[in-house]
Amino acid sequence: MVLGAVVGARIYYVALEWRQYRSDWSDVFAIWRGGIAIHGALIGGTLVTVLFCRWRRQAFWPLLDVLVPAVALGQAIGRWGNFFNSEAFGLPTNLPWALTIPMANRPQEFLEQASFHPTFLYESLWNLGVCALLLVLFRLGGSGRLRLPAGALSCVYLMAYSSGRLWIEGLRLDPLCLFSQPPFCSGGLRMAQLMSLLLILLGGAGLLWLYRFRRPLPDPSGLTA
Repeated sequence: MVLGAVVGARIYYVALEWRQYRSDWSDVFAIWRGGIAIHGALIGGTLVTVLFCRWRRQAFWPLLDVLVPAVALGQAIGRWGNFFNSEAFGLPTNLPWALTIPMANRPQEFLEQASFHPTFLYESLWNLGVCALLLVLFRLGGSGRLRLPAGALSCVYLMAYSSGRLWIEGLRLDPLCLFSQPPFCSGGLRMAQLMSLLLILLGGAGLLWLYRFRRPLPDPSGLTA
């Protein structure tokens, strides 16, 4: 899953930022220079997990429910890489917890600004909260105090993580844009917000299917829990 996530994260980023790579396509493989995206990682990791379940003849949703708390924790830890690289920060701010960004890392539009929203920290704390929520629900489901059908925890993860990313992305100055350029994606769409809305809808539809219609989610592995 980790390998699939890294490859998916890179493909997703390059596809949306192809203008940076079309002059020298060999840069596509220079992942050490930066350029990965979490939504691509989620897509790539999920596809590989489906293949793994088919290979091992294992039900997909119960396995994913076990994995998603660790995914949220990994996202919380990974965001600190943005801190050490002075990247993925937000709009200028004078709040007490503002992050000081070196001149070389500031966008041209904000060279005179020194302190910015630490969006990496917002998302890290949010993801820690998502991890805690998932672990509590997992424990309640295991004890029988909460009905937790296969796939429910994964749907909660999609909705909880995406709800935080939706508003945090609005602060960032380096979004992946559709049909426009950062930092504001003027006249275009912030892809992370678009993906977040889609995942919220998918998660909500999954929970509705499980609890309103009381039917199991279709299992891409071809098996049932």
